[in-house]
Amino acid sequence: MERIIEEIREDLSRRIAVTADRLADRTLAEDPAYAALLGRAELRERIHRNLRQSVDGLVRGIRGLPVELADARATGVLRAEQGLPLASLLRTYRRGGRLVWQDLHEAVAVHDPAALPRLLPAAAVLWDVLDQLTDAVADAYRRTQAARCDRDRERRAALLDALLDGAGPSDGPAASEAAAQLGLPERGRFAVVVLAPGGTAGPGGTADAGGAGRIGGEPGADGPRVLWRIRADGETGLLELGHHPLESVRELLGPLGARAGVSPVVEAPGDLARARWLAALALRTVPASGGPCTALLDERLPTALVASQAELAGRLRQVVLGPVLALPAEDRRVLLTTLGTWLTCRGSTTYAAQRLYCHRNTVSNRLRRLEQLTGRTLSDPAHVVELALAHAAVLQRAAGASAATASSAAPGAPATSAAPGVPGDAKPPAGRGARRSG
Repeated sequence: MERIIEEIREDLSRRIAVTADRLADRTLAEDPAYAALLGRAELRERIHRNLRQSVDGLVRGIRGLPVELADARATGVLRAEQGLPLASLLRTYRRGGRLVWQDLHEAVAVHDPAALPRLLPAAAVLWDVLDQLTDAVADAYRRTQAARCDRDRERRAALLDALLDGAGPSDGPAASEAAAQLGLPERGRFAVVVLAPGGTAGPGGTADAGGAGRIGGEPGADGPRVLWRIRADGETGLLELGHHPLESVRELLGPLGARAGVSPVVEAPGDLARARWLAALALRTVPASGGPCTALLDERLPTALVASQAELAGRLRQVVLGPVLALPAEDRRVLLTTLGTWLTCRGSTTYAAQRLYCHRNTVSNRLRRLEQLTGRTLSDPAHVVELALAHAAVLQRAAGASAATASSAAPGAPATSAAPGVPGDAKPPAGRGARRSG
């Protein structure tokens, strides 16, 4: 068989040259990816080289020698770097392999028709050579593409860090250039969402560093565009809201089952570092033990104000609610729970009684005792503001203590209360039927 191939080599070379022309024209006509990337001369030269490699591989295979794959691997690397789809690359290789066999068959038929039966064993060798070449191309392509994706993720993560950490002046070129490279407009409607540690952007979002997607759906779904950044202290998402209202982020984040804080809307990428800080502040207003929740900062400004000033919050607790906090644990819990429920019910004693599963007069008596201990009256709006802020400070301190206790507890240890007497959710007495809330 090797002798026959040597005898027809000159004719085979002419046929392969013509085949390279035909295949180049067909590829450019049928594959827009190739047409956008390469000119005809360059593509024809590469195809011609690949066809010759197939013939050389056939000869080496007949001799029992390994196929040279270095050039095929180099082609895979080059096309991956250029961004040519792998399917386009492999399609051209396979078409070339079929045409090489056709040229080989026709050349032998012209040279010595009687030798055609002896050509059949070469078919298996040629297909094996083509498999090795395409495997080498695909493997090199995928490795290069993976490395390229890693580089892209690192670059996008660095650009996100520049925006979210405020590297450089807010209105300077650093922010505008980073935004442009991330595909963000110079002016728009942006916000930042911060997830608590343990939260996740999947399955509805993109969890890799710098990954882009749509919250709560696939990247092509309708919804705010989000760029996620994963760090040790949790995940941060840069939201490009477009025409979507900020409130829509709450229902979109709901399926993630995470505690999240959302900043107000900002209009320039240079303001995103400040927005990230505000989103983290909004997250601090969410109780650690309260389950999934999305907190919009503008809806929790009083609580956020307390959270942002730890020293003043401590002073507020002591000055306003010091006498209450000094009570025995059960008394303290009852009074603080009643105050919190009354505030939640917008000052309605009736509704507070329904939620607390007690008589309205009981709530009134507890509130009067609270007024006597604190020296504040609930009919004075200024005093109500003080009590509400002090109550928020108590809750935040309890949440912080609970989180610290949970993080330091040994695995499998039973949960314990980190702050006895701090108000929690009101529960009905044992054996009493649930009552419909007002």
